[in-house]
Amino acid sequence: MVGLILWTAPQKGRKRVDVREQAFLHMRFLGAEISRSPHTAVMRRRVLAAGKKLRKRGVVQVVLPEDFAYGEQLEKCGLRPVSTLALRRALAADWVQTGLAEQGLPVAGSRVAIAAAGLTGEVVRTVTELALRHRYVLLDLTYGGEELCRQLRREYGVSLVLGPSREQLEEAEALILFDARQDLSCRNPVALRLYDEKFPLPLLTLPPVLEERLPEGVHRGQMLAALREAGALQAGQISISAGRISDT
Repeated sequence: MVGLILWTAPQKGRKRVDVREQAFLHMRFLGAEISRSPHTAVMRRRVLAAGKKLRKRGVVQVVLPEDFAYGEQLEKCGLRPVSTLALRRALAADWVQTGLAEQGLPVAGSRVAIAAAGLTGEVVRTVTELALRHRYVLLDLTYGGEELCRQLRREYGVSLVLGPSREQLEEAEALILFDARQDLSCRNPVALRLYDEKFPLPLLTLPPVLEERLPEGVHRGQMLAALREAGALQAGQISISAGRISDT
């Protein structure tokens, strides 16, 4: 079960740390409601106590509150934040499209470059989506890619530039990195570092009927990632809007 930490206002007679199961969009979480205090030392003790309770119940990953500053206490308990990497990669094609539009660049006519260490399923899906939306798609891999190029040409009549030069990657209007690249400046108008949890996510929205059923004050990317991983949300239900929210 995934854990969930929520801040609560101090209230007389209420537990400082209250752990109980909660459900959002039919997904069960083990929630830890922690009463807030103006004293940092007190908050550290409460977060540590909550972390121990969650870990004792088998929790290993947690959706955190926004601007959470007590990661060290959770690490001591063997807890880690819910990863947003799969969510980022699933939304990469839409993210590029929104980014290009925000920059005032032509979506279909812009050059989009993808760089990855290998041809994973996530890379194949992203490349395919981009090739159907953009006229110029460049694919830089450590190895392979020829069969994918043939398949896309055969099935959709689209062509990729396989093995572009560093200059071509730098000059593309959009650059998507699945893995770190020290040789690239990433100064492209749109540059997405899909391997970096600290890279700011775009503004993610849900249909209003789903939006109103989410808890307030939680890290949005982690919450949506957990719901998507559990099948409570489909990728098509998550939309990208103009603007950004911070992941840090």
